[in-house]
Amino acid sequence: MQTEKETHERLLERIRAGEITEGPEEMSEEYRTHLVNLMQMQADSELSGGFGYVPWIVKAPTVPEMLAVATIVKDEVRHARVMYRLLADLGINPEEKIRQTDLTLRVSGDQDLGTARAATDKRVNIFYYPIDTWADFVMFNFCMDRGAGHQLLDVYQCSYGPWRRVIDGIFKEEKMHIAHGETWIKRLAGDPATHEDCQQGLNRWYIRTMNIFGRPNSPRNKIYRELRLKIRDNDEVRRAFAVEVKEIAEPLGLSLPTWKPKWEELPQEAVIPG
Repeated sequence: MQTEKETHERLLERIRAGEITEGPEEMSEEYRTHLVNLMQMQADSELSGGFGYVPWIVKAPTVPEMLAVATIVKDEVRHARVMYRLLADLGINPEEKIRQTDLTLRVSGDQDLGTARAATDKRVNIFYYPIDTWADFVMFNFCMDRGAGHQLLDVYQCSYGPWRRVIDGIFKEEKMHIAHGETWIKRLAGDPATHEDCQQGLNRWYIRTMNIFGRPNSPRNKIYRELRLKIRDNDEVRRAFAVEVKEIAEPLGLSLPTWKPKWEELPQEAVIPG
């Protein structure tokens, strides 16, 4: 019988050879721990994000937009359900986890979390912030859905087969969410009556989204890449997001706020790993 070290070394050999892991019996405990962490982050973020959109079904400015927001909520909850099912295959009880966690928790709108979490769940910390206005909703949609899309691109090449196979359906719907945000930022920025609201929303949500990607050269990210659970360094993903946002925002007369990495200000233990 193989030791944990032998199992892990054999798994690394297979990963380097481009092989795909299909089930827990093929995993080392280290691989499983990191995989569960990443998938739990996605699952909790999908569900919490859907909850954040729910109030805007009623508050949306038109009936077609009510339907559009309701569709986004449905998509996000479905994505969470898919991810929780994958976690169940690895021995995690998703219903128990959800009951133990308040995924509706939101902090005060003027609170700056930086890169820290407000609770013990695994959601990306941008989902702790409330959405207070329609411009806020649009800019959250524009920034965060686009940021999430950049993060999901790595999963297409990850070493865990079941995750790779479900991500295609998830990403197709995320692209529709991204398109919705882009349509509305053009409307708000192009209207003198809402241009400043659009700029203020961008100032808030761009900074918060830039914080979600993690530190450059993160030790945790290096492990993820070694296990091929991620493909790129955190900063590479962030730069791709920033370039894309700039290309869309500047022609609309919007300026990107200056983003300063929070980990340059905070003690190491306060920074979200990964």
